[in-house]
Amino acid sequence: MLQKIEGGKNKVSIPMFVIFGILLFLGMPIAFAMAISGVIGIISMGDVSLLLIPQKLFMSINTFPLLAVPLFILAGEIMTVGGIIKRIVNFATVIMGRVPGSLGYVNVLSSMIMAGFSGSATADAVAIGGMMIPAMNKQGYPPEFSAGITASSACIGPIIPPSLTMVIYGALTGLSVGRLFLAGLIPGICIGLILMLGVFYYAKKYNYPKGERAYLKQKIKAFREVSLALLAPVIIIGGLVSGVMTATETGVVCSAYAFFLGFFVYKEIKINQILKILTKAAINTAIPIIIMVGAASFGWVLAYSNFAGSLVNLLFILTSNTKIMLMLIILMLLIIGLFVEGGAATIIFVPILFPIGNVLGYDPYQFAMIVEITLMIGTITPPVGLQLYIASNIAKVSISKTIIWPFAFLMLIIVILIVFFPFLATFLPSHVFG
Repeated sequence: MLQKIEGGKNKVSIPMFVIFGILLFLGMPIAFAMAISGVIGIISMGDVSLLLIPQKLFMSINTFPLLAVPLFILAGEIMTVGGIIKRIVNFATVIMGRVPGSLGYVNVLSSMIMAGFSGSATADAVAIGGMMIPAMNKQGYPPEFSAGITASSACIGPIIPPSLTMVIYGALTGLSVGRLFLAGLIPGICIGLILMLGVFYYAKKYNYPKGERAYLKQKIKAFREVSLALLAPVIIIGGLVSGVMTATETGVVCSAYAFFLGFFVYKEIKINQILKILTKAAINTAIPIIIMVGAASFGWVLAYSNFAGSLVNLLFILTSNTKIMLMLIILMLLIIGLFVEGGAATIIFVPILFPIGNVLGYDPYQFAMIVEITLMIGTITPPVGLQLYIASNIAKVSISKTIIWPFAFLMLIIVILIVFFPFLATFLPSHVFG
């Protein structure tokens, strides 16, 4: 039976949100805006020791699952330099053949395959977009469409395992990262398929060009070149399911396997490139880690002031139907996604929403997929859609002209399906792990 949560000292969290909003409006980076407003929130409590601040900052990243973050980022960098992405795109191109709008399908399929390696939407948008958008523009696809489908398909990266987002979600909530990985597999595939449906619509309506005919010999050659790369998701998921590897250890295996392919098999990684790969991976790792540290004090103040309890009570005032409550949460996350970067939104709001999902009686892994896919939609919607900016910049087209809202709506359909058909997210975790 649902019960209201007793409200707390939410008077602390309200001015903190105001300060946070002002700092963002002034252009301060979100990590520092969260850190400063969080520290001010702690100071305003009066009865809390300031020694809590460094403690919370340190403890926010002192968790074993977060070791997977730099490892999967490193794997993505190795894939780019090692020629793995090039072979994935070539394989997808050969498979699609002379289908109208074939490069649109190739874009989505390449992102789905790459998701089994990197688990990062940003890495996907940069790597796939850097190859696919120029090729699509060259064949006569409108740059508005090329940028839109690239940004949208990049969202598959953090849903299909392995996933940096799921690692962070698990670290924030204590849920099994392995179960979160498996929970994202079916929804991730569903997103890919429904985006392909969008490609089909645009290809038919605007008569997008067909790809070149690929003969059996070419298909066999392309498959042979990419076959070892296609084994990576099998190794990762197999290791998790069998219990041989933890989610963090899959990051080590993924990076090592990508290096093995790039250095020894494809021979595209040179000795003098290794330091550059490691340096770039370290820089890209610093971004989510700094955001997590910045969000530590901010999140603690929200927890201390029982912001989650106040939010649940507000939902109870509006309705007693749990489905409608969940729809309101989805609407709230869509609005948040318009203004807050996806990774930061995860770190800020997951600790708040996770207990709410439990109170409403939803399976935690179903709820996790709903939250994360909804936040992923925010990464492609203006004005703060990071993947949208990346793809539009590569395509050299204004974000206001990019075809993005139809694809965002298609992704939202998957979210709604998970609400009403929980088995899409719960089937694999429950049947594999029990």
